[in-house]
Amino acid sequence: MLTCDICGEEVLLVEDMKTHLLLSHLENDVHCPLCSLSGVSYNELFFHISSAHPEKQLATQGTTDLTVTGVTESQGPQTSQSCSAEDGCDQAGSAAPTGASAVTTDSVRPKQNSTPERGCSSSPEGTGPIAYTATSQSPETRPESVRHREDNTAGFESENNKAKQKRLSSPRKEKLFSCPMCALVCSSCFVLQEHVELHLEEQHSAEGAAVEEWSPAMTSPSASSVSGEKRLECPMCSVVFSDSFSLQEHVELHLDHGAAAGSPGSDLRLATQLQQEEEQRRRREEAQQEREEFKKLQRQFGLDGRGGYRRQMERTMERAVARGHMAPAEFHCKRAEMMESLASGVDDGRTRTQGVVRALYEYYQTDCRDVAHVWLSANTDHYCSSAGDKGWGCGYRNFQMLISCLHGIDTYLPSLQEMAVPSIPRVQSMIEEAWRGGLDPQGASHFNQQLQGTRAWIGATEIYSLLTSLGIRRNDAAEQLARIIDFHQPTGPRDTHPQLFDWVKQYFCQPSRSSRLPPRLIQTSLPPLYLQHQGHSRSVVGLEQKKNGTLCLLVLDPGSPASDTRKLLSRDTVSPAVRHLRKFPSSLKHKQYQVVAVQGVLTAEEKQRSILNSRTLCAERIP
Repeated sequence: MLTCDICGEEVLLVEDMKTHLLLSHLENDVHCPLCSLSGVSYNELFFHISSAHPEKQLATQGTTDLTVTGVTESQGPQTSQSCSAEDGCDQAGSAAPTGASAVTTDSVRPKQNSTPERGCSSSPEGTGPIAYTATSQSPETRPESVRHREDNTAGFESENNKAKQKRLSSPRKEKLFSCPMCALVCSSCFVLQEHVELHLEEQHSAEGAAVEEWSPAMTSPSASSVSGEKRLECPMCSVVFSDSFSLQEHVELHLDHGAAAGSPGSDLRLATQLQQEEEQRRRREEAQQEREEFKKLQRQFGLDGRGGYRRQMERTMERAVARGHMAPAEFHCKRAEMMESLASGVDDGRTRTQGVVRALYEYYQTDCRDVAHVWLSANTDHYCSSAGDKGWGCGYRNFQMLISCLHGIDTYLPSLQEMAVPSIPRVQSMIEEAWRGGLDPQGASHFNQQLQGTRAWIGATEIYSLLTSLGIRRNDAAEQLARIIDFHQPTGPRDTHPQLFDWVKQYFCQPSRSSRLPPRLIQTSLPPLYLQHQGHSRSVVGLEQKKNGTLCLLVLDPGSPASDTRKLLSRDTVSPAVRHLRKFPSSLKHKQYQVVAVQGVLTAEEKQRSILNSRTLCAERIP
């Protein structure tokens, strides 16, 4: 640790001590401790004290030595002299430090001198204090030659002292350095250099660009980066310093600029502004995320305006032509057939597979060794998705299966009025008509009153609206109108729905209420069940009960291609095809299932009541 002899401050490095002496003591005014003289250099102050105050010193202190101690830098040598006040020694001027050396006045203290002689002495080492020694004698004890010589030279010395005092009374003009970037004025080029470097470092951190040194020739040891030194980083920018004093001055420069730029309370206003900008940015991001998620939902449910069945079919055929899978003549032929089917509102039957339930009945008559009982619905045709509704048309295809079954049941013929199986665009139009009739206003608002020309998915509520508009009673309408059977949560182990299977069994067993054991194979006159779950829907056309009591649904899936379904019609492939239809409880693990079943027709009063009750649809929740 290095200790300053002037103020006692402790520093670690020699460079830090030099900077401390340069900035803390050299810049201070040097003044005479015996009078009001100030603004002079150290050598001039020394000469002033030796020439202007010798009598005062001798009268108050007797025989004393006036010692002035100074601290110099190690760059250059300095001499220490002791001069007689009466001789007016001018060698003090030659004791000034040269080059970059600097001297500060510490104290003026009396020093007892036992030597009665006068003279000048120099310190050969150049590091000791500069001292002035004066010896006092009474006029009676002085020799005659000395008194005579003093009388002869008194006039000359008096004139010389007056000239020197006049010269000292007006301080010598020192060279001043002004900062080119602010109004700072200093007397040291090193202080100016460090000050300008602080300006440049701050400008570099603000602009984010490299700035060259202001004066390569004027480098300071404290500004260089020495490996192993302590590195102190500015808390307000990225500038790094090697000493705490430079860091303090740099931070104060930050604070001075901030105080000059802002008024009281500017920090609070800035913080409030930044908080408001952050809040606005967060709200914009949330709004953008909501819009993106809404667009994803629109694409998922076919409401993004990409066109409906017709447009998707045309694009699919155009891609087939572009890839060489379809000839242009075939494209125009199929497009004409599609337009004719859309104009008539009747499905073209290209995806239909007839005789599916009859084929199942024949299969179970011959091969069902591990099956105790089998219940089948009335004859139902299978409709699979086509290129025009792939990915979104399962609900419409299940409705077509249901209508194909109702056509074979005499009870529903008056309600259908010899209506053929409608095409998908026609089904969309029928749902819109049901909405306009007052059915399911909430569902109508969800689809914005429009389904035609879209790829919107439909579910159990839309099937209910269609059946009610046709005057067909749903199964739940027998006791309470406008309710949907909702298996809203799993009721068995491993997220299964055993109560759903039990309900389906009760549905197919309802025609026979006798206590007698049912036959092993029963084909009922009941329509298939519409089974809806998240993202897909299927039609249940039968139920198996194994000999161990396990129940198994027989399901027709619109997603299965027609080629797989037609395997049921061949005795060679019917067995593996039936395995694809079986759905055990472990296969149905969606969280929620909804079932729609048809049972009878509605009278005019019941239909009107169903329309009124559909304003608020309530599901019969099981359990």
